[in-house]
Amino acid sequence: MKSSTSKKTIVIAGGGTGGHIYPGIAIARAIQKIDPQIEVHFVGTSRGLESKIVPREGFPLHLIESGQLNVKSPIQKIKTLLKIPKALWQSVQLLGRLKPLYVIGVGGYASGPFVLAASTIGFNTAIWEPNAMPGMANRLLSRFVDKCFVVFGDAKKHLKNDQVLQPGMPVRAEIESAVHEKHSDEKFHLLAFGGSQGSRVINNALSDAILKGGDWVKDLSVVHQVGSADIQTILAKYQAPPCEVKPQEFIYDMPKYYQWADIIVCRGGASSLAEAAAFGIIPIVIPLPAADDHQQRNAESLVAKNAARMILQKDLTPERLISEIQALRNDKQLREQMVQNIKAFYIPQAATAIAKEILQ
Repeated sequence: MKSSTSKKTIVIAGGGTGGHIYPGIAIARAIQKIDPQIEVHFVGTSRGLESKIVPREGFPLHLIESGQLNVKSPIQKIKTLLKIPKALWQSVQLLGRLKPLYVIGVGGYASGPFVLAASTIGFNTAIWEPNAMPGMANRLLSRFVDKCFVVFGDAKKHLKNDQVLQPGMPVRAEIESAVHEKHSDEKFHLLAFGGSQGSRVINNALSDAILKGGDWVKDLSVVHQVGSADIQTILAKYQAPPCEVKPQEFIYDMPKYYQWADIIVCRGGASSLAEAAAFGIIPIVIPLPAADDHQQRNAESLVAKNAARMILQKDLTPERLISEIQALRNDKQLREQMVQNIKAFYIPQAATAIAKEILQ
């Protein structure tokens, strides 16, 4: 279905977390760089971070009611199912007003009902799937949309569509132009973060490991993004550390620290892994347990190519973390090989590739 108005509009639906929102914004900017006359609108819910991020980035945001299907709680699933009819009706009304040239779903609460409504009515539609194991909504939507875009090749076999393309992860411009420079000091640089909200299990395991001291902390320099919930606790623990440690509540300039780091300790979100790949940094991944274990699947995809190390959360101890860090630190040849392996995972200009596919 083509727009009958003179105004050219494209809608990006989804959100919830930065892992869905920021790639959507990268796609939006790439679309407008190719055709500045196009207006890009976002559709999300009041539950996600999109209400804070999208308006700040200068894009219009429309809200619908929706929930999360991919959860273990039967009660939560029922609540979400009850919201679907209203979400579909809100989507139909919004589609009638905007009449977009294309609708792109980037995952998150709003993506499912809005893309389904758009496809059913006859608008051009696509989904972008960040994970090696697609979520329930995108597995369903793949049957109805015109195109599917994936980050991991492993995702292709789970999507029922003849047009499954692998452009990679759309990233911010400062990540796109990434250069990992060798640092001048003799220290080993460790960057740790557990997503934008922080991770208590990573915070505790890493801080306990550092406070154990011993040979492993010799010439070690750590930057540790803690998150707001644990910052006071971790600051207290780090009052007299045995090595250089810089705890931070939130890191706003991630590219600066990616350039600084030798290895990272992180969750298994697709954005974090793609950014590590762009800079050529080896990740030790502690996947966030979830109903579909999508972060574990992401990590396994890299581990299979000897491009990452993985510790399951149930196996995470200070001792295991020290062991994995030291295994990499003490084997320069292994690190050099793994750096080349993870660099091969990164596909540059993903946002531009998706924008061109949408606009062709």
